[in-house]
Amino acid sequence: MISIIGIGPSRENMSLKAVNAIKAADVIITYKKYIKNIEDLVNGKEIILKGMGDEIKRAELAVSKSQEGKNVALVSSGDPGVFGMANVFFQIIGKYDHVDVEVVPGVTAATFAASMLGAPLHDFAVISLSDILTPLSEIKRKIKAAADGDFVIAIYNPLSKTRTRPFEEAHRLLLESRNPETPVGVVRSSEDRVAVTITNLKNLTDHEINMSTTLIIGNSMTYVNEGRMITPRGYRVPYKTHPLAVDFYEKYLKGEGNQGPNMECEFYPCHGHQQNCTFCYCPFYPCGDCSTGGRWIKNKGVWSCEDCEWIHRNKTVECIQGKLPEILHEVDDLKNKKKDLLKLRRECIYLTR
Repeated sequence: MISIIGIGPSRENMSLKAVNAIKAADVIITYKKYIKNIEDLVNGKEIILKGMGDEIKRAELAVSKSQEGKNVALVSSGDPGVFGMANVFFQIIGKYDHVDVEVVPGVTAATFAASMLGAPLHDFAVISLSDILTPLSEIKRKIKAAADGDFVIAIYNPLSKTRTRPFEEAHRLLLESRNPETPVGVVRSSEDRVAVTITNLKNLTDHEINMSTTLIIGNSMTYVNEGRMITPRGYRVPYKTHPLAVDFYEKYLKGEGNQGPNMECEFYPCHGHQQNCTFCYCPFYPCGDCSTGGRWIKNKGVWSCEDCEWIHRNKTVECIQGKLPEILHEVDDLKNKKKDLLKLRRECIYLTR
């Protein structure tokens, strides 16, 4: 039996299945750097250590030792199926008959980095910037596609002392597609510590980045709140419709609402200079999502829109009005069709930011 095992980023992140598979092995084959994380599990076993670049040799050795009737543990950091030894192994497995193999998953760098940052992952792409085996044109194509698709992007192997161009090109493409203020998580691992920084696309190059760094690039919805990087999924927050909002939307549905700036209002401008007041009462309230500036008033259970200007921008109003009539037919739809409304909000955030 050959077990291709992911041990995650550190010993404390190993799964119980990975520990048991290593204990059951007769032979351990791994990269020199990884053995320290499993030293207490390998006493009395045959240990074969190889350097970086010897991945094919490790895979071939695993098959050879397995053919001798031994249980073999082929050990990777992270997850073996994400830029790891599983990819290498299954590339050569067709050379042999009757190879008994299992893949034991591990915590990969993307999910580990996300756990250090908060909750930045939603729909996401994982892209390596290493051009050792991948042409730069392919890396650029994938970065552009992920950026245009509004995926959160986890970047592996971003930068080394001698390999800078893939990072430079990726950064340029991201700035072409995304707001320069888009949050970026920088998680840099070393042997004894993990350094975590949250910055933005505009200032990304001001931070120390190396081959042991994982970058999490936010999407149009990602925001930072109290030192945590968050990409909301858009859950519906139960809330009663305020009587003033009921009155507002009764008039709106009759075509009696205000359009554009309402300079006659005694509170104008309450949300920024030259605001559009078409949606004085937001149809998405409460969105429960800080990405546009709203926030919970702590210990009050009240959602505050004081710092949200997004709903009062002309482009936003135009986007919402394009589809709101398909959803909102009566005031009760503010509550009964909240999920549809929140999906419209997500669509318009992407189209207007």
